[in-house]
Amino acid sequence: MAVIGLGAAVFDLDGTLIDTEPRNRVMWSRLFEAHGVPHDEALIASFAGRRGQEVLEDLAHLFPGRTVEALFAQALSYGSVPGLPPAVPVPGAVDLVRSLADAGVPLAVVTSGQRDYAEGLLAGLGIRDLLDIVVTAGDVVTGKPHPEGYLAAARDLDVPPQETIGFEDAPAGVAAVKAAGMTCVGVITTQPAGALADADHVVADFKEVDVVPGPALRVRRPVAGL
Repeated sequence: MAVIGLGAAVFDLDGTLIDTEPRNRVMWSRLFEAHGVPHDEALIASFAGRRGQEVLEDLAHLFPGRTVEALFAQALSYGSVPGLPPAVPVPGAVDLVRSLADAGVPLAVVTSGQRDYAEGLLAGLGIRDLLDIVVTAGDVVTGKPHPEGYLAAARDLDVPPQETIGFEDAPAGVAAVKAAGMTCVGVITTQPAGALADADHVVADFKEVDVVPGPALRVRRPVAGL
C-alpha cells in the first residue's frame, strides 16, 4: 500500500479513463489491410498513447503515394463502421475523478486525440465539467512520449509538475509523465504490467486507488512484482 500526496491530477484519456483501445486497434488494422501493408499485433499495439499523425509519419514509407493527412482521415473514417468493439469506462475511473474533484484537486486530461473526439468522450463519461483543462493533439507541437502536453497542463493548472500525479496506460504516456517530472501511476487496461515498469506505481484499474485526506491518493493493491 502506498499513500501519495498530490497538488493536481492529470489523466490520459484513451485506455486510461475509457477503454477505446480495442476499437482503435481495429481501425488501424483496417487501414493497413486496405493498403495491403503487412502488420502484426505488436506493431498496432505500439501506437497506443501516441498522436495518430506522428505514428503515420514514422510509417509513411509503407504507404507510397499516400499523404499522412489522407491516411489519418481514412483511419478515422473506420470509427463509424458498425461492429467495432464498444468503448467502456475503465473500472473506477469516473468515481475517482469525481472524488478528486470533490476534494478540490485541480484536474486535467492530456490526450493524443483530437479536440472534438476528446470532448465527446469526456461528455459521454459525464466528467467534462469536472476538468479544469483538456490538452489535445492540436494543442502541442510534439506528442507523447515528449512531455510537452503534461508540462502544459501543469503550467495551466498552476501546480508544479513534482506535485502532480499523471495516470497513463501506455509506455509512451508513462515516458511523457516521467519526463515532465511527475509521479506516474500506470493502469494496465491495455498493456501488460511489464510494459509500464517505468511508472512509479502500477494498478489493474482505478478501483485500487482511493482519495484520502490531505488530499492524497492511496494505492491499495499495486500489481504484484512491480
